Amino acid sequence: MTASTPSRTSSRLVSPLGRRRPAAPALVLVAHGSRDPRALTTVRALMARVRALRPGLPVRLGHIELNEPLLPDTLAALGDTPAVLVPLLLGRGYHVKQDIPEMAAAASADTRTAPPLGPHPLLAEALHTRLLEAGWPTAMDDTARRSTAVVLAAAGSRDPDSATDTRRTARLLSARLNVPVIPAYASAATPTVPTAVRALAARGRHRVAVASCFTAPGRFATQCAQAAPWIASAPLGAQDAMAHLVLHRYDESLSTRATEAA
Repeated sequence: MTASTPSRTSSRLVSPLGRRRPAAPALVLVAHGSRDPRALTTVRALMARVRALRPGLPVRLGHIELNEPLLPDTLAALGDTPAVLVPLLLGRGYHVKQDIPEMAAAASADTRTAPPLGPHPLLAEALHTRLLEAGWPTAMDDTARRSTAVVLAAAGSRDPDSATDTRRTARLLSARLNVPVIPAYASAATPTVPTAVRALAARGRHRVAVASCFTAPGRFATQCAQAAPWIASAPLGAQDAMAHLVLHRYDESLSTRATEAA
C-alpha cells in the first residue's frame, strides 16, 4: 500500500503496546436543507463520494433545517461516538457560528466542528470545473479576456466574515481564470447578481458568467443563474474536489485537536 492510498483497516490497527487504536471519529456532513428535492439528492451523492474516498470511515448526514435527518437527530443516533461536524457551507455566518455549535453542544457525544468549506483552493477548483462544464472556454485570447468576467453568486449573510470569505474565494477563482471575479449575493448583502452584472458591463465586461457558489440546487441558486447574461454554472454538488475538501476539513480538525492536546 502506498502512502497515498487510503487505509481500509485503520480502525483495526494496534499500537506497539498491543492496544487497539481508537476508531476514527465519525464525519458528520452538515447541510443547510432545502425544499428543492434536488438538494437532498445532491448532498447524498456527495456523501457517497466521501465514503468512496475514505472506506471504513463512518460518514453521516444532518441538516440544519427543512430536511431529514436533522442534525440533532443524527447526533443522537451516534450516541457517545465522537464526531467531527463538517459544514457544507461556503463561508462563515450565523449557521456556522451559532446554529451548528449550539446543536453540537446539546449532543451527548464529544463533537468538534470543522471550518466551513470556503475559502480554499479546492473550492476554487470545483467552481472552475463547473464553469468549464457550462461552456467556459479552455483558451481565451487577450481581446476576449478584456471583455470577460465572472460574478461569483453566493447566498449572502449579514455577518461581515461571510463576505470576507466570499471575497477570498473570488480572488482564488480570479487567479485561476485570469479575469475579474466579483462577489454578489442572493440575499442579506450587496451587490445583487444583476447589480454586479451591470457594474461589469459599465467597465466594458459584456461577456459575464455567473459562477454558482452553492453546494446544492435550491431557490437562491436558481434565482442567481437566471440573471446570467452569458453562461451560468451548476451548483458545486458531488465533485471529487468537493469530497476531497470535506475530508481535508475533517483531517484538519483532527490535527488541530491533536496539537491542542499535546
